[in-house]
Amino acid sequence: MSVVLEGTGLVKRFGPAVALGGVGLAVHTGEAVAIMGPSGSGKSTLLHCLAGIMKPDAGEVHLLGLRIDAMGERQRSALRRTRFGFVFQFGQLLPELPAEENVALPLMLGGVSRADAVRQAREWFGPLGLGGMEGRRPGELSGGQAQRVAIARALVTRPAVIFADEPTGALDQSTGHDTMRLLVEATKHNGASLVVVTHDHQVARWCDRVVEVRDGQIIPGRHGARPPAGHGAHPSAGHGAHPSAGHGAHPSAGHGAHPSSGHDPRHPVPGQGVTREPATQILPGVSG
Repeated sequence: MSVVLEGTGLVKRFGPAVALGGVGLAVHTGEAVAIMGPSGSGKSTLLHCLAGIMKPDAGEVHLLGLRIDAMGERQRSALRRTRFGFVFQFGQLLPELPAEENVALPLMLGGVSRADAVRQAREWFGPLGLGGMEGRRPGELSGGQAQRVAIARALVTRPAVIFADEPTGALDQSTGHDTMRLLVEATKHNGASLVVVTHDHQVARWCDRVVEVRDGQIIPGRHGARPPAGHGAHPSAGHGAHPSAGHGAHPSAGHGAHPSSGHDPRHPVPGQGVTREPATQILPGVSG
């Protein structure tokens, strides 16, 4: 796999405190990476530097050959809007806007007309189990529904990388598992990479790789164990089809087998103990 995003020799200080002490991290195309560590370890600072939110004091960050850390704020802002997507712990939705306009907002900020942006935004509601909720405001949504809207907003511009900072931190365990399933599947099936900051080992297990940060340094990583792919609903299934019906999540995935009874119980399995609303596809507007 090719490297889509890479930080090398990253240093960040806040006064006398060293948040990052010369760390490096490469993220490959289609890869899901979890960054874990205790509070104050530097994991969120690492995410912010990789995402161009914060400039490192030393080191470099490259996205597909472009050096992000050398850009001005206006350039980095444009890049964040078009090439990156973000999912935060509490969604960060605008309370005065209906869900469809919250999803459409990144497109409108990029110059897409309101009508076209809303049309593209609506395409995500069925795939993410949000059909009929396009006109609801954030206060009328459950926590899990609001995070699905945030996932749609992060993906609507078809970014190269999605950054998620504690995306399930405000959700119960069952809803959190379902949210991570949707986030990982939707990101991968759109050809994007995912970088997740989390304290939760159950969340990290959905990722391909786990990176541990302590005292501003990366501890030699370990590989996470992600649940088997291919259990989302297929576009050819009728609306209301349950993901556990055995249809592959990707339009070209075909029919996937259900997890066998011998699956390692330590790892979350899509479809077991998770109540979810129906989803029919992950790639809006793309047929198999």
